[in-house]
Amino acid sequence: MKYASLDLIKMTAGEIVSLLKKNVVSPIELLDALEQRINEVDKEVNSLPTLCFTRARSEADKLMQKPIEDRGILAGLPIAIKDLAPVKDVRSTWGSLIYKDFVPKRSDCLVENVETEGAIVYAKSNTPEFGAGANTFNEVFGATLNPWDTTKSCAGSSGGSAVALATGQAWIASGSDLGGSLRNPASFCSVVGLRPSPGRVAYGATGEGAFPADLFGIPGQPFSVAGPMARNVSDVALLLDAMVGHHPRDPISLPRTTTSYIDAVKSRTKPKKVAFSRDLGVTPVDPAVADICEKAAKRFEQLGCIVEEAHPDFSDVQDIFQTWRAMSFYVGKKSLLDTNKDLLKPEVVWNIEQAAEITVDDFARVELARARYLDRAVTFFEEYDLLLSPATIVPPYPVEQRFVAELGEHKFSNYVEWLSIAYAITITGHPALSVPAGFTKDGLPVGLQIVGGPRGEANLLSAANLYEEISDLKNLVPIIPKKSLT
Repeated sequence: MKYASLDLIKMTAGEIVSLLKKNVVSPIELLDALEQRINEVDKEVNSLPTLCFTRARSEADKLMQKPIEDRGILAGLPIAIKDLAPVKDVRSTWGSLIYKDFVPKRSDCLVENVETEGAIVYAKSNTPEFGAGANTFNEVFGATLNPWDTTKSCAGSSGGSAVALATGQAWIASGSDLGGSLRNPASFCSVVGLRPSPGRVAYGATGEGAFPADLFGIPGQPFSVAGPMARNVSDVALLLDAMVGHHPRDPISLPRTTTSYIDAVKSRTKPKKVAFSRDLGVTPVDPAVADICEKAAKRFEQLGCIVEEAHPDFSDVQDIFQTWRAMSFYVGKKSLLDTNKDLLKPEVVWNIEQAAEITVDDFARVELARARYLDRAVTFFEEYDLLLSPATIVPPYPVEQRFVAELGEHKFSNYVEWLSIAYAITITGHPALSVPAGFTKDGLPVGLQIVGGPRGEANLLSAANLYEEISDLKNLVPIIPKKSLT
């Protein structure tokens, strides 16, 4: 049977892989369908500014020389890679004018792992400069627009991936997350993004030739992780299965688990007791967003779960996260401040310079605080299976607005503080995802953050899939980008 391009675009990643493994469709046909879709819609949203279809078709040809059973978990499924992860022989910019022409000689270990499992890279997705800031724009490629309303932000920093998924320009895509960079764009675009536990997905570590000499990946740190994005929970589990596994260049990468995450979703493991919080005790939240998420959280009662209002004590989140973030920017990008300050956006300059005043005593203080923070989180999950909250505190905002500066009477102290509800979870190291929760009266997406217990990806994905089944929000994407009606 010959499938029309649009029919393929509308299918789930799982359905596409099933067709690939039956040899009903080929990776080349999928690449053709994607190229046609990108030509039709990406001019409206600017999600995939770098395409590499020649490389992709060459890799697909090589893969098809193998027996079907040797083509890996993804079996030739195309994937979009966020432009923070180098891809061999493909322009990789980190959204920075400094590296606008850089072509790496080696891929990130994330890319190497998924290509081993049969992923075909065909595009790099847009990101803010160095992933800094939850609005996807940069001086190399411009802004990526929200397909639900192209006057609005798609959030970030995995905004290009989220928009490509929502518009049918990708079945699966990679993202990364420090302060919510997977979860925020998933929320703003009504797709699914999973922040896995540190080490679950090898990332940010490569050999010579992947990164420029003056830009450093920092393998082994516990905060910035890579993870899967897709249109639904099952497809996120499928991509996670292809992403996981030890890589020798990432010292904290974990071996593959014995049970696949697709099997975990199929197990339909129900949580018994879940907690919901409108704000995690750390931030103001738009009342409409909080109400939508509270209604979504109560759907777990339909599954027979106890749902209670509760959250751990996250009161010292700002000191811990802001200090650690500043140090990581200083380590990785101080040389750029010295040599190319005029090419860096103001927010990146601020992040690097903030670290100059940090002392060893400051480091000791936040590390001791982090230990107590982790203990409180683990203790909380001894009582609750899941923690639910809004994934972001506002609906999508105008794309010209660099970040959320204030909400109600609260003025945020810097350009990332409005992301507190996401990075409060980052510090715990627990896996978390954003799934669609509903829409505002203006038709803008809102995401529900679901947090699992320590190393709890399997139960988290199973519970999220059960939630997805009983919500009325499945299969709403892909969409054609639309402009505001107001």
